[in-house]
Amino acid sequence: MGFLDGLLGNVSEVDVKEVERELEIIVTDDEQVEKAYKLIRDLIVFTNLRLILIDKQGMTGKKVEYHSIPYKSITHFSVETAGSFDLDAELKIWLSGSQQPISKQFKKDKNIYDVQKALATYIAK
Repeated sequence: MGFLDGLLGNVSEVDVKEVERELEIIVTDDEQVEKAYKLIRDLIVFTNLRLILIDKQGMTGKKVEYHSIPYKSITHFSVETAGSFDLDAELKIWLSGSQQPISKQFKKDKNIYDVQKALATYIAK
């Protein structure tokens, strides 16, 4: 169901080993991928040192933006759940020194709570 969830815009947890292989060119020697979630083509990756938001762009997805966020830079975040008429849920992350939050859209599903719980866990460390 993970592939179908990704196509529908639902977030799904992905295999950490697979993500580690994909990110071996950007993670440091003492950094480990601990959790990862796929949202269509994009990834939300939690390492022991930082949050990495991966935005695959273009038709082929060959152009990739890696947004690296040290956990200490996150000042707060919010989760807006889907309602009866608004079927999308949204995660917003505010960084120190920035007025605009980073925003990720999710389809109506409960997995946004898993991402929120992981984010809260890593920020609290």
